[in-house]
Amino acid sequence: MDRLIYTSMSGADAALNRQSVLAANLANASTPGFRAELSTYRAVPVRGEGSPTRVYALEATAGYLDTPGSAQRTSRNLDVMAQGNAWFALQGLDGTEAYTRAGSFNISADGTLISSQGLPMLDDGGAPINVPAGSEINFGADGVISVNQPGRPPAAAGKLKMVTPTAEQPLQRSADGLFRSRDGEPLPADPTAKLSSGVLESSNVNPVEAMVGMMNAARQFEVQMRLSQTAEANDKSAAQLLGIQ
Repeated sequence: MDRLIYTSMSGADAALNRQSVLAANLANASTPGFRAELSTYRAVPVRGEGSPTRVYALEATAGYLDTPGSAQRTSRNLDVMAQGNAWFALQGLDGTEAYTRAGSFNISADGTLISSQGLPMLDDGGAPINVPAGSEINFGADGVISVNQPGRPPAAAGKLKMVTPTAEQPLQRSADGLFRSRDGEPLPADPTAKLSSGVLESSNVNPVEAMVGMMNAARQFEVQMRLSQTAEANDKSAAQLLGIQ
């Protein structure tokens, strides 16, 4: 079988993967704090007998677009937006510390401050944050949570843990959609991190770019399929020539 089929199939597989990534990005174009996923590929020449004229398309380490989304004012006291490159810490379903830019919070029935996904938000000590039932809470610019109860003076209920990744301690997307450190260890709290209250960060996905990318990926897939058809036609022609007596 012509090796062209294998090279065209690697290109078709890369186009399908890119299409899947772009479709996921487009589906989250309205998800607060969402970071667009990036797909990266590299061309690897096939080594062997003869000249390395065949090239495979292999997936490289994928990342995410770290450009902040636009600010959307909601005036809701449980909506906050991390400033700069700061991230909020929360507890994942597996019990490990994870990070998100989505700042739309709620309070569960037992008084736990939770994310929009229902996961407990963490304080600067790495523990879930609990507030008294029926109280009104407000966030300070430094992440300190103030609790207001009828007939009582305002009291602090903890401080949101916010972290700032660096080149030495970057974040990467996990299978559950949350972000974690590369080695899986919790990042230290950043005492200088700030937030804005009553504001949500929108997704940083550009829907137009995502749709154009999906169309380009579809065209690339068609090109790879035509290469496979060309290889099949060449094999048939060669078989006919060899069958001539």
